Amino acid sequence: MSTETQQPTDVDRSFVDRIRTSPFLNELLSNRIAVVGLTIIAAMFIIAIYARFTYDLGAIVDTKFGTNPSQEAPSSEFWFGTDGQARDIFPRVLYGAWFALKFGTATVLASTVLGIAAGTLAAYYGDLADNVIMRSMDVLLSFPSLLLALALVTIFPESLGLWRAVAALTLVYTPRFARVVRGAALKVLEDEYIDATRALGATDPRLLIRHVLPNCLAPITVQSTLNYGLAIIDIAALSFLGFGASPGDPSWGMMLSEGVERGLFSGAWWWSFFPGLFLALTVLGFNLLGDGMRDALDPRMRDTVD
Repeated sequence: MSTETQQPTDVDRSFVDRIRTSPFLNELLSNRIAVVGLTIIAAMFIIAIYARFTYDLGAIVDTKFGTNPSQEAPSSEFWFGTDGQARDIFPRVLYGAWFALKFGTATVLASTVLGIAAGTLAAYYGDLADNVIMRSMDVLLSFPSLLLALALVTIFPESLGLWRAVAALTLVYTPRFARVVRGAALKVLEDEYIDATRALGATDPRLLIRHVLPNCLAPITVQSTLNYGLAIIDIAALSFLGFGASPGDPSWGMMLSEGVERGLFSGAWWWSFFPGLFLALTVLGFNLLGDGMRDALDPRMRDTVD
């Protein structure tokens, strides 16, 4: 009695096998720049999670005069030295990674959702909706991003801390996503299968969510990754200028501000060096990963650069 051997189908393949054979992941992992960026980001996430569950935020924020020496240079006891308030800089810098990734993630998620909603609605309904939405986006884009964020952040109460920076930057980044999503959605809506799906009676929400949005994920993913690094550095910039973190918070921007204002002139270079180093590495990681994802999703750009 012979038994027929059945060839495995796409449905039978495991999720791991699908990931392993993904052309996008193969291209991404073969890009050295993207791998370097991904490694840096993974390291920062590990550091952030470690700091979140290891250090007590209250102990990091509180001043401990008499416990640690003030403005102690980096040593085996204080790896990153101490600041002018006798606080150990090492745990503050590590906890700053948690702050940066937490509020950066919130900014990117909020602006992505709003941008997707605005861009898809403008592309799908067109005419009046397109003009109203996109002209509103153009007004926001006409202002320098940091100046607009500074103007918006003053609207929110200081008690919100870094969340007011998140709210301001969300409004600043939304037009960028709206433009990207609108352009991608217009190309998708020109395909014949969209007309066929509409003729079969698909409702507008189903058409947008099941057919238009999935085909716009590539540019959205790249834009989100690049904006992730930009959000982190803008949050640090607002904190540096005094419009983000509350005094004492282990924000890289706040630490840079305190180090430049008090540390550099007294020779305590480590006060601002280590927060600036971690900030630069984090932003570099997201920029490298974003460039690698763009090349993996658009081979024509990679061939042009080569």
